[in-house]
Amino acid sequence: MTQTAQTELAVSRWRFWLPRLAFALVAPILLLVSLEGALRLFHVGYSTRLMEPCRIHGQVSSCYNLFFAAPFFPPGMIKTPQFFSISPQKPPHTYRIFVLGESAAMGDPDPAYGFSRYLEVMLRQRFPGTRFEVVNTGMVAINSHVSRIIARELAPYQPDLYLVYAGSNEVVGPYGPGTALVTSSLSLPVIRASLFVRSSRLGQLLSDTGKPRKEWGGMEMFLDKQLRADSPRMAPAYRNFESNLRDMAAIAHDARANLLLSTIATNLRDSAPFSSLHRQGLNADALAAWSSLLKQGEEFEKTGAFAEALKAYSAAARIDDQFAELHFRMARCQWAMGDFEAAKQHYTQARDLDTLRFRADSRINNVIRKVGASAGAQVKLLDTETLFSSDSRNGIIGGELLYDHVHFTPLGNYLFARAAFEQIVAFLPSGTRSSAASTEPLSESECERLLAFTGHDRTRVAAEMADRLQRPPFTQQLNHLEQLQSLILRASGTPENPQDTAAQYQWAISQSPGDLTLHYKFGFFLLDYNRNAAAQELIRARPNDDFPVFLPDGTRIL
Repeated sequence: MTQTAQTELAVSRWRFWLPRLAFALVAPILLLVSLEGALRLFHVGYSTRLMEPCRIHGQVSSCYNLFFAAPFFPPGMIKTPQFFSISPQKPPHTYRIFVLGESAAMGDPDPAYGFSRYLEVMLRQRFPGTRFEVVNTGMVAINSHVSRIIARELAPYQPDLYLVYAGSNEVVGPYGPGTALVTSSLSLPVIRASLFVRSSRLGQLLSDTGKPRKEWGGMEMFLDKQLRADSPRMAPAYRNFESNLRDMAAIAHDARANLLLSTIATNLRDSAPFSSLHRQGLNADALAAWSSLLKQGEEFEKTGAFAEALKAYSAAARIDDQFAELHFRMARCQWAMGDFEAAKQHYTQARDLDTLRFRADSRINNVIRKVGASAGAQVKLLDTETLFSSDSRNGIIGGELLYDHVHFTPLGNYLFARAAFEQIVAFLPSGTRSSAASTEPLSESECERLLAFTGHDRTRVAAEMADRLQRPPFTQQLNHLEQLQSLILRASGTPENPQDTAAQYQWAISQSPGDLTLHYKFGFFLLDYNRNAAAQELIRARPNDDFPVFLPDGTRIL
């Protein structure tokens, strides 16, 4: 066969097969698109966009969509942030800040007194000629895979600044290597493809069919999800985190917004590891020797013989230095002996080796610092870990700034807000800065008076944290009783006179009558004293006239 004939035969074959191959590829896509369109047409499933149209006091607005988080959680376990709404058109003389992150960013245990609220009153008081919108989108149990999407969907709302405090849940959050939520994955393209499918109506139909609904079980759900620091599954999690942060920086840049990126503060001194694992390959004889040395160290430590205890623990570490709790014990001895630099090193190792990875480790914070230093001029770093260390006893972060492993105390919230305020002032337009009588941040007491953070609320929040710490995995921490006693002590102060509490709320409301959170908190306080007055405050706290109001007993007011 001649060359020409061979060429003609090949062309003929391609003409025969190419349309068939194209049809085989295109037909399924067309079918899926048609099915998706039909499901949307007949209102099967739900939108997973972050914001949905709504009306706030008769004005067109956008409200948080309760189904946004559905692709990231199993059915029945969807977590949501505090309700928020945004005007599609930013009003004149408005500076819009979006707070992104996890439960610590949300303000847990009570978002009414989270750092975003402290920041809001600081800005409002110092720059009265500018309207500051601090929109907190923080959410329990999410991670950067979710925050990246939130940042992208908020971009059309004309942000001036994104404030990102994220990194605690990179391992245990959605798609993390230690998650108890949606399936974990190491591949970023696979994760994003999965999110695309789960957000579609067809994906919702398939994922919801035949699957039992689960209930949220808190941190206890993760007890069987231990992960070593040197696990090969950890490296992709760090890479994915960095990629998501860089995407957020690019989103901010395209939206002509600044990005304030914060490292994560973790409780080193007063939060022992949640779980520990021995190094791989440790044989029975070595384990027996290690255990004997640990027991010796414990006995010495109980009697206050910290130098002898440290010798025993150090000998155990030469056999196995991967057991997180051992480093926590060594750190406590070094603290007692006054060697605070060595204590900090071992407290940090105890956190980094913790196999229930609820705290951002050193590598997470190094990723944040790396992105903060290299992502562009519009990105600034707020090194909260360093800031909190400098404000902690002997430079080691503990219970004075964090209630548990990651959640801020009132002082922690104030210090973070003050540092963020100082950074944000530099971002403000020069005209805004020059119009202020002072650019000094408010004091903690001034902020808390404006927030009506009363003595009643302080003891209530501490009691809630004490209750939380009486469940796993907190109950398996080495210093669990010490943590619990500290919180019980905070919660058992002299009760505040109810009239004084009410007066503090009334004064704060007089300073900011449109603050719905103040009305909401005052309403719930009044429930024990004057239910009619409480109902009126709760009605005033409604974001719009269609928003239902329920009392704790389930009674609907409106």
